[in-house]
Amino acid sequence: MTLLRPLIPLCVALVAGCSTLSPPPAAPAAPAAWQAPRPHEGEPQALARWWERFDDPLLPALVAQAQADSPTLAQAGARIAQARAQLTVAGAALRPALDGRADASRISNAFPPPTLTYSIARAGVDASWELDLFGGRRAGVAAAQAQAGAAVAQWHDARVSLAAEVALNYVGLRACEAQVALETQNVEAALQIADLTQRKVEVGFESPANGALAQATLSDTRARAQAQQAECEVIVKALVALTGLEEPALRARLAGAAARLPRPATFGVAAVPAQVLAQRPDLAAAEQQLRAAAAGVDVAEAARWPRLLLTGAVTLGVGRVGGVQDTGANWSFGPALSLPLFDAGRRRAEVDAARARLDEALAAWQQRVRGAVREVEEALVRLDATARREDDARVAAENWQRFVQATQTRWELGNASLIELQDARRQRIASEAALLAVRRERVAAWVQLYKASGGGWDGSLAVAANTSGTGAAGSAAPESNFRQP
Repeated sequence: MTLLRPLIPLCVALVAGCSTLSPPPAAPAAPAAWQAPRPHEGEPQALARWWERFDDPLLPALVAQAQADSPTLAQAGARIAQARAQLTVAGAALRPALDGRADASRISNAFPPPTLTYSIARAGVDASWELDLFGGRRAGVAAAQAQAGAAVAQWHDARVSLAAEVALNYVGLRACEAQVALETQNVEAALQIADLTQRKVEVGFESPANGALAQATLSDTRARAQAQQAECEVIVKALVALTGLEEPALRARLAGAAARLPRPATFGVAAVPAQVLAQRPDLAAAEQQLRAAAAGVDVAEAARWPRLLLTGAVTLGVGRVGGVQDTGANWSFGPALSLPLFDAGRRRAEVDAARARLDEALAAWQQRVRGAVREVEEALVRLDATARREDDARVAAENWQRFVQATQTRWELGNASLIELQDARRQRIASEAALLAVRRERVAAWVQLYKASGGGWDGSLAVAANTSGTGAAGSAAPESNFRQP
């Protein structure tokens, strides 16, 4: 005990001078209000159940199927398990470690005489505990805790992105089917015109050039229809990959509402961007990674200062020599102080690297916040534009249809040329395609707004993940953060 007395004042001084963990950086300020017009139609709906607000029950079913069988979500779930295990490892560093040991040996000593053979069996316990004088271990727990929260938020972000991708492909398929139906009608009309033109050519009422024009138009229309059908097949393959369903089963489910675009119920968008940004799991993940980087600076700083380790051991032994057995025990206890003296600047460089990682994480966070505001603004702009364009596109398509019917009647009576009729038909096709594109763009804009608004993810989960750990071994983000809402 006399040998330990000189170390007591030094230990007291070290404990008194221990530093505290650095506070996490402040969040960047969000803009005061959206600059783009906000939708005000209908009743505001909860984003968490937004897929069910579509008038097509197959869409939420496909979204649920994709989320239930997604390798991407499985990878994100595995990252959560890794982060939680690492949090347990970091928390255990704050507690004492206790290891048991045992050994037995038979020893023969033939030199020098006399020959001696004896047996020894020993069992003992070793204990060690590093006092976290400068907060390095606590900072490691804070970093692991933040990484666990980030992994949970990234899992939710993957869910939102997957749901949006399934929805966009489904809407694209329905729009493609509608386009195929339109092209099929055009093929039938072109076939009728080609047959009628050929009969007129045979009796001399039309020139052979007009007959060739009618046949060329028919072939072009068929080629467009085939290309559009191939595009639909490609989208079906994408849905198979996203949902994990067998293609025959998926096609059977898709057959019920072919060529019909789903229509979503609208939801309110808050006037203050921060209310929406708080719902985005990718921003919560970036914030947790920023906290982890800040804690990493504390870990690197603590490594530059002395370390105090308390160690102890107890050993029990049994020895047998020439039929005589004896037992004994020994124990030891004391502090061990490690003082960094010279490392050629390695620890200082590690602190600089940690600070650079913190700066990088802060810049990435700020960039993601700006990107989130941009995504919401762009989705709002597209929603407003498509709402104003749809009525005009619908009126144009209806009037072009009337014009084609009138032109075809005039052509059948000989008062219009085949070129006029073909031109009118091309304009009608273009107007129908434009109306379909506007409707598809409007639904896609709602899906993008859903994704940009956080997809119904509850931002409070990130707070729970960040505050759940207390530094104890095994503390981790609550299990409720991992289950699918």
